[in-house]
Amino acid sequence: MGGTLVVSELHDGKVRKSTFSAIAFAKQVGSPFAILAIGAGAAAAAKELTGFGAQKVIAVDDPALKAYVCERFAPTVAKVAKDGGWDTVVVTASAFGKDLAPRVAAKLGAGYAPDINLVKVDGNKRLYRRPMYAGNAFGWLEIATPVQVVSVRQTEFPPAEPSGGASPVENAPRAPDDAAAARVEFVKLEAGKSERPDLGEARVIVSGGRALKEQFKQVLEPLADALGAAVGASRAACDAGYAPAELQVGQTGRTVAPQLYFAIGISGAIQHIAGMKGSKVIVAINKDPDAPIFQIADYGLVQDLFVAVPELVKELKAQG
Repeated sequence: MGGTLVVSELHDGKVRKSTFSAIAFAKQVGSPFAILAIGAGAAAAAKELTGFGAQKVIAVDDPALKAYVCERFAPTVAKVAKDGGWDTVVVTASAFGKDLAPRVAAKLGAGYAPDINLVKVDGNKRLYRRPMYAGNAFGWLEIATPVQVVSVRQTEFPPAEPSGGASPVENAPRAPDDAAAARVEFVKLEAGKSERPDLGEARVIVSGGRALKEQFKQVLEPLADALGAAVGASRAACDAGYAPAELQVGQTGRTVAPQLYFAIGISGAIQHIAGMKGSKVIVAINKDPDAPIFQIADYGLVQDLFVAVPELVKELKAQG
């Protein structure tokens, strides 16, 4: 058949926003595509995916897939791809996608293009571009195998929008687990709960650096509350213990691309920039006029953050 199989990511039976970046890739490539919803509650989640122009939506709904374990998911993804004759399998390069894609590629004997930020299609030839050296360089690669597995950067592929219509939903069975699955036990998922948006899905993010010190929460949270924003942090702030590790934005943390990104007290090391430079509008507040962050900021304010941020919060509240 050929075409692209998009593997959706689910959480608590709901489709995660990251999935729509993988769908955007499939549309950009231009071949027919299908969407696979896999996991407990996938049948209901599949209904969320019927309006994106897919040839069909495939649902693998099984209670045994309630918790993500690669050794249980990968065999089914590979089987669906093989049975359907799909020559490309794509996921978003989230923690889920980065874990799943290499195992699926190995099962299909497929070449793997990880974490790509651009694709060029010229007839039957397809080139993928991916960042290297913390985003300081880009490399192009071509996959020579008949089947290809790709993971795409959420920040570089704007989420696809519903295009109308209603793709048919087809149910498929779960494939037998890998032998290794018997040696893997899912114990529990410990996830911080917050009323704020998830970093990967937030439209506005307020991030702070080490300069905030022990006042990290006191300074940033009022601004985040006023904007309905998620809170992020630089690696330096996390390493110093001012912010929890799950808030880290950067090369070794989360990669984000919100509509609006505040970098407060962040100097702009390349490792941090690699994780947020896809943001649509970047606002930097730093008392050092030579801070590298100003080179990529759309708006910059050279000011003491302990003065500027409270004043900004006050003004936002006054505006209602």
